[in-house]
Amino acid sequence: MNPELLIGRLGLFAKGLRHLLEGLNNADARWRPPDGGWSILEIVCHLTAEDRDDFRSRLESMLQDPSKPWPPIDPEGRVQEMGFNEHDFQKTLQQFELERARNVVWLKSLGTASWTEVYEHPQLGPLRAGDLLASWVSHDAMHLRQIAARLEKMAERDAPGFSTAYARA
Repeated sequence: MNPELLIGRLGLFAKGLRHLLEGLNNADARWRPPDGGWSILEIVCHLTAEDRDDFRSRLESMLQDPSKPWPPIDPEGRVQEMGFNEHDFQKTLQQFELERARNVVWLKSLGTASWTEVYEHPQLGPLRAGDLLASWVSHDAMHLRQIAARLEKMAERDAPGFSTAYARA
């Protein structure tokens, strides 16, 4: 495993996300496709919450005391409970960037952390610290695909009566 490369990708993702979404207005950020799914705003709120309450806190716990149980989280439920789709989009994007920047600094400060430290996850079984770091980077990519799908659906929404089939030809 190359932790420096993975940590670098975490930092680049936040910058890339800003460039991708900086011109999006609140209405488009809140838009949900008719077939369901989260809005882009909800995705960015989720990314922020996961950086704060999931990946960093769990990795930190794992490296300090792998026998300590993790507090439960409910990413799906939190979207509704916290009213993510009512947040201010630009402020949320900024919060994500700040949270991610703090986490990248923290990750870099770990130096030669024990990436093979194991936590017994109740559903997944043995989970190493390196697995969690790699999953953090993969989580970003998964939500980038989700954001791209929303932008694709917006193109269809904003061109009624026209087809986007040529894009897939």
